[in-house]
Amino acid sequence: MPQPDSWIERMAQDHHMIEPFEPQQVRAGVVSYGVSSYGYDMRLADEFQLLRLPQGPVLDPKQVAADDFERVRSRVFTLAAGSYCLGRSLEYFRIPRNVLTLATGKSTYARAGVFVNVTPFEPEWEGFVTIAIFNTGRSAVNLYAGEGIAQVIFFLCQDVCRASYADRKGKYQASGQVTASRI
Repeated sequence: MPQPDSWIERMAQDHHMIEPFEPQQVRAGVVSYGVSSYGYDMRLADEFQLLRLPQGPVLDPKQVAADDFERVRSRVFTLAAGSYCLGRSLEYFRIPRNVLTLATGKSTYARAGVFVNVTPFEPEWEGFVTIAIFNTGRSAVNLYAGEGIAQVIFFLCQDVCRASYADRKGKYQASGQVTASRI
């Protein structure tokens, strides 16, 4: 079952599940962020990466290196029409062993043609979240650092998994920045 605002707040305060943590839903003049009824709206950091490789017929995710990306820091990042970038969460997450999360993009951006892809946060994964952001529209779109980008929903599992992400020594464990594909 998805966990309510009271559980999210308790886990953030008592177990440092989300840092920094915003216990209220902040909405005035921004893309909202913070605790919602059954989720947490994570914020976008001011760190972005754009693929430097020239447009070609095939991009092999098994062959992309960190230096194939140009790093950009910006409070307002303009994402060109039909392009994508990688960003990261402002918050650092520590997922308990009996929890799995799913995240989905904020409706404010979806209504502007921006789609967000975030893979599930597995049990005992921790780090900053790398976020794939794609502008499907015909116009450039501004992305706002420090404001909401995606809502994270926390699912408390009845049984504890045999092997967590930490047990398997996952390749994205303790991510400290935007992280390109790793094989």
